[in-house]
Amino acid sequence: MTETHTPSLEAVEQPGRLIGYARVSTTEQNPELQVQALMAAGVQERDIFTDHGASGADASRPEWDRCLDYLEAGDTLVIWKLDRAGRSVAHLVELVNDLREKGVGFKTVDGSIDTTTAGGRMVFHIFAAMSQFERELIVERTQAGLAAARAQGRTGGRPRSISGKTRARVRDLKAKGTPVTEIASLVGIGRQSVYRILNEN
Repeated sequence: MTETHTPSLEAVEQPGRLIGYARVSTTEQNPELQVQALMAAGVQERDIFTDHGASGADASRPEWDRCLDYLEAGDTLVIWKLDRAGRSVAHLVELVNDLREKGVGFKTVDGSIDTTTAGGRMVFHIFAAMSQFERELIVERTQAGLAAARAQGRTGGRPRSISGKTRARVRDLKAKGTPVTEIASLVGIGRQSVYRILNEN
């Protein structure tokens, strides 16, 4: 007797459509390598969505949004490498969880993850655990820092002396792939300040 289950990561087993996504960060770059790799993995050319001139940090990627809307239960989203989809481990975990709720699988051409297989699901769960561990470490360090500051008679957080315009420029330069050291030099602040601004989001 066949049982009916709600969509879950474990339930994405049945073969469906393979939907591909490719992204290049500048208009001069050619996505052909990614497209050919996706097609070699079984994705039909008509089912590949491609963003040009889009950084992984961009909030708006029109073809990515269209791709997500196009996915249906039973489909599998295929990308070339993990960095084509996620801005961070935490963002990647959130993405795969959202796909799981829709009954959609997720895999990379390079084989680093495939939630349609038992081994791939195990890798993803490790990713999720690492992301949670990272968040807990950040909270723990922040609390320890505040406690140390209070013990020394200091209260409150650090002064927000860096202007909003400077913060926006830092994020824009990072989105374009500028190294942190170069960003610090260009905007006239320290490397640690750059890291703090980038971690605020």
